[in-house]
Amino acid sequence: MSKLEGKIAVITGGSSGIGLAAAKRFVAEGAHVFIVGRRREELEKAKAEIGRNVTAIQADVANLDDLDRLYDRVKDEKGALDIVVASAGFVERVLTQNVTPAHFDKTFGINARGAFFTVQKAVPLMRKGGSIVLVSSLLHLKGLPEHGTYAATKAALRSFARTWAMELKDRGIRVNTLSPGAIDTPIIDGQFKTREEADGARAFFSSITPLGRIGHPEEMASAILFLASDDSSYSTGIDLVADGGISQV
Repeated sequence: MSKLEGKIAVITGGSSGIGLAAAKRFVAEGAHVFIVGRRREELEKAKAEIGRNVTAIQADVANLDDLDRLYDRVKDEKGALDIVVASAGFVERVLTQNVTPAHFDKTFGINARGAFFTVQKAVPLMRKGGSIVLVSSLLHLKGLPEHGTYAATKAALRSFARTWAMELKDRGIRVNTLSPGAIDTPIIDGQFKTREEADGARAFFSSITPLGRIGHPEEMASAILFLASDDSSYSTGIDLVADGGISQV
């Protein structure tokens, strides 16, 4: 039997990268998935790639009205919710001395505030035995120049997971984080001005990863599936690190 047969899932950041890979895997395992993203063109492309059992919702997780509209749609179409994957994220490389209030607010607005209210507004719809997966980052375990704000938002997700695991335990809702390493997604290209610079970063991350390469979105989708499904039924409040060993050895 499929691992997510009959489940209803919301995946933010579901139009590309890790979120899209997770959406494809969830549908293959029997779920209906609501994918959420800011760009209509990317959403429609992702919807076509997934092909079935998917609803695309254009929304910005930093906009609370958009989140209300998302969950109104979930309630109207499905009536309840089983899984939330908070995968929407933003990263902009800036040294601490160059951080502006606008950069700080955008980074925290999407990565921390957006994830917080994505979950808060989902909880009333969630059925007993549900699962929440917060996509964090190995950078909450490391110090990397130019990533001070981004890493701090990912540390916030780790803290949220611990609190929510306790607050939601009586409803049988599990909350866990996934901390990926360097993964070959468009978010790498978005940090650099040219393809050559982005490829150089990929080579660098491969060189410092014990497994000798960067990860693939499909590998993270497998980890998210584990956390979302009954395969991890005795795990809550954990941080599943999938970084090729960078932070571990």
